Amino acid sequence: MSSPAPARPRPVHQAADLLAAYLPGSFYYSSARGSMLADGVYSPVQAAPGRRARAAAEVLDAALVAGVTEPVVAGAIGFRPDAPSSLVVPAVVRRAGPPTRSGPVAPLGGSWSVSPRPAPAVYTTAVTRALDEIRDGDLRKIVLARCLDVTGGDPVAVPRLLARLVHADPAAHAFAVDVSAPGDPAPRTLIGASPELLVSRRGRIVTANPLAGSRPRVADEAENASRVSELLASGKDRAEHAHVAAQVAEVLGRFCVDLEVPAEPEVIGTPTMWHLSTRISGRLADPGDAGSSALALAEALHPTPAVCGVPTGLARDTIAALEPEDRGYYAGLVGWTDPTGDGEWVVTIRCAEVRDRTVRLFAGAGVVAGSDPEAELAETGAKFGTMLRALGLEGVA
Repeated sequence: MSSPAPARPRPVHQAADLLAAYLPGSFYYSSARGSMLADGVYSPVQAAPGRRARAAAEVLDAALVAGVTEPVVAGAIGFRPDAPSSLVVPAVVRRAGPPTRSGPVAPLGGSWSVSPRPAPAVYTTAVTRALDEIRDGDLRKIVLARCLDVTGGDPVAVPRLLARLVHADPAAHAFAVDVSAPGDPAPRTLIGASPELLVSRRGRIVTANPLAGSRPRVADEAENASRVSELLASGKDRAEHAHVAAQVAEVLGRFCVDLEVPAEPEVIGTPTMWHLSTRISGRLADPGDAGSSALALAEALHPTPAVCGVPTGLARDTIAALEPEDRGYYAGLVGWTDPTGDGEWVVTIRCAEVRDRTVRLFAGAGVVAGSDPEAELAETGAKFGTMLRALGLEGVA
C-alpha cells in the first residue's frame, strides 16, 4: 500500500512582492483585507447585467470541478447597465497581507500636457442645468463627472503609477485591471485607489461604507480641523450623504438581518480629501444562496446615489444627457468573489484609464438643491488630486 504524497506547502507571499511583480495585463487589488495579484485567464465570465453574479457562481463551480485551486472571479464592471465588464477567473492567483507604508517611489518623470474634458465652463453650465432639473422636476440628486486627459511623451509606466498609489495610501482600495476591448489600438488599464467600499462579505457578515459629502484636505492641520467641523455641520452635505446611506441600507436590508446603520455620519480622511462616511453592517439571512454572494450584493447596490443620483433611473438618464464623455468603468465597481460567495467590491472612483501615453482621469461631484456650480467644479478638481499626485502633477486641475 503506497503512502499518500506529502502535502505541498502553500507559498507565502509578501504584499510588497506582489506589488513589485505586477505587470500590465495582471489584476491587482489591495485593501486592509489583504493583497491579491492574479494573472492569465482560466475562464471569462460573460452574462447580461444583473445576471453576472449567477454566471460567476457557475464558472467558479466548474473551475472547482476541474481542479482549479482556490479560484476567484475578479475584474471590473462599468457604470451604465449596458457598460462592459472585464470579469474573469484568473489562471494564477497569489495572495498576501495588506500593504504597508514604505519609502517613496520614484516619480514617473517627463513632460505632460493636460486637457480638461469638458472645459470647466461647460461643466459648470451642466451643473446649472442639473440644478434647474432639480428645481423643476423629480430629480433630487445627481452626480456629474468630468475628465482630465494627461498625455506624456512616452508610454505610461503603469507598474510605477500603481506602486505610487499604493505607497501613498496603503489603507485605500488600490486596483489595476486590464479593461482592453476588441479594437482598442493599445492595451487599457483601469487604475486607482478608491476610498469607498461598496460591499464586503465574510461568511454571513456584510459591510458597506458609503461616502458622500466632501471637503479638500490641506497641509495646515488647523484648517483641516475647521473643514471637518464645517463638513459635519453642513446641511447640504448631510442631505447628500443621507440619500446615499438610506439607499444602501434599504438594499442590504433585503438580504440581511440585524442591520446596523449609525444614526450620524462620521468623517474619514484620505491624503487629498475629507468625506462624510457611514459604515453599515449586517448578517446575511441566507449565506448559502448564490444570490447573496459579494458580487450579487454589489450588483444590487450599483449604482448608489454616491455616483449616480436619486431617483436612480432619472439621474442616470440625465447624466447621459449632460456629460459629453462616456464614463466607461468610472463610477462602476471593481473587486473579487470566491466560490463561497465571500469577496470585496469597491466603487471605481479616484481612478483613471491608462492607454499608451495618455491617462484619462475621472472625478465627480454630487449636485443637490443649494449646490454652487463653481464649488462643484472645485470639488472635482480636488478629487483629481489622488491620481495627479501619483503622476507628480499636483495642483494642475
